[in-house]
Amino acid sequence: MNILVIGLNHKTAPIEVREKVAFAGPKLQEAIHMLKGSGAVKESIILSTCNRVEIYAGVSDVDSGVENVKGFISEFHKVKRDLLDKSLYIHKGTDAIRHMYRVASSLDSMVVGEPQILGQLKDAFDAALKNRSTGVILNKLMRKSVSVAKRIRTETRIAESAVSISFAAVELAKKIFDDLSTKSFMLIGAGEMAELAARHLINSGVKGVYITNRTIARAEELALEFHGTVVPFENFVRELIHTDIVICSTGAPNYILLREQVQKLMKERKQRQVFIIDISVPRNIDPQINEIDNVYLYDVDSLQGIVDTNIQERAREAEKAEQIVDEEIGSFLKWQDSLTATSTIVALRNKAEEIRKSELEKVLKKLGPMEEEKIKAIEYLTASIVNKLIHPPTVALKAANDDKEEMLDVVQKLFQLDIEKGKNEET
Repeated sequence: MNILVIGLNHKTAPIEVREKVAFAGPKLQEAIHMLKGSGAVKESIILSTCNRVEIYAGVSDVDSGVENVKGFISEFHKVKRDLLDKSLYIHKGTDAIRHMYRVASSLDSMVVGEPQILGQLKDAFDAALKNRSTGVILNKLMRKSVSVAKRIRTETRIAESAVSISFAAVELAKKIFDDLSTKSFMLIGAGEMAELAARHLINSGVKGVYITNRTIARAEELALEFHGTVVPFENFVRELIHTDIVICSTGAPNYILLREQVQKLMKERKQRQVFIIDISVPRNIDPQINEIDNVYLYDVDSLQGIVDTNIQERAREAEKAEQIVDEEIGSFLKWQDSLTATSTIVALRNKAEEIRKSELEKVLKKLGPMEEEKIKAIEYLTASIVNKLIHPPTVALKAANDDKEEMLDVVQKLFQLDIEKGKNEET
């Protein structure tokens, strides 16, 4: 059985192409049934996300398998082959195993270290299992992919550093304040990154939420979503006395919070720490505020600097992860190699046993009625002869290294073995 990966992702295809070949909702089950057992394809799993569509397949012949999978994608989605060929990548054998490990570990993701892909891969595997489109090889490979991903997250720091501005802001807040659950924050404006940072803060335990916006309807909408309190825009400076974290993103052309205002606020706050995030461009918070004691102000550029540093850190951790992938590939190949020999050995044993039972049955019919002890003695004799005959080739197949493929081929031809039957009975 050969392993094959055929797909496209955010690196090889624009969204216009990816959406044409996505297997969404009810389409997925229909596709699994259509692909199952299609020509050379003996096992299959379909992964479909917003950033990638990939088909993992166990095929009897690589060239035929590639043609079958490409033809399936083209026919199912009514997409011309020339359009597909421009975007599709093909990985075979060891490269296919490496690709699956890297996908599961998020090493091939748009954001290295993101956790979503592993859950999506598990869902794809579950769908394949429910529709009985996998077998020994892909079942083992998918479970191994999951364990490799978990090992990488345990042994590296690939997912620990924030690589988005909104998440970096929250990570900074956690460093400034020991316990976010006792803190409150104010969202000024309604920029996309600011709203995302607000969601991260709420998920991190912040309780008191205040929303202010020049458009009161928008403030009320966000307050409802975040379970917060609306603050009239003209009053927000006064309310900052009670606020520990401020996220600002408005379309104002100038500063809406000045140094003098914050100096006055800090006296009334009795110098309790304040963390201010200004995601606005142009900036809405006077940068001189950062010079005030116990006030921590970060703008987009300073947050981006943190993100860039974290991306570099993830890249270093990714190098460690790649080494783990290489180790685990060797482990899987060793298992796959042993499976090939085992299947041949099982098929040889089954063939010998079938012959023994058939010939024994003929002889016992000719001999007529016999005592039970004599029948058992004859059965033991025939079984012993068979075991002694198949023992040498069994030992040789298990011990073979460089010439294993050639030896397997010889044994299969000499004894006319049905390897597929051997595999089925083994599993």
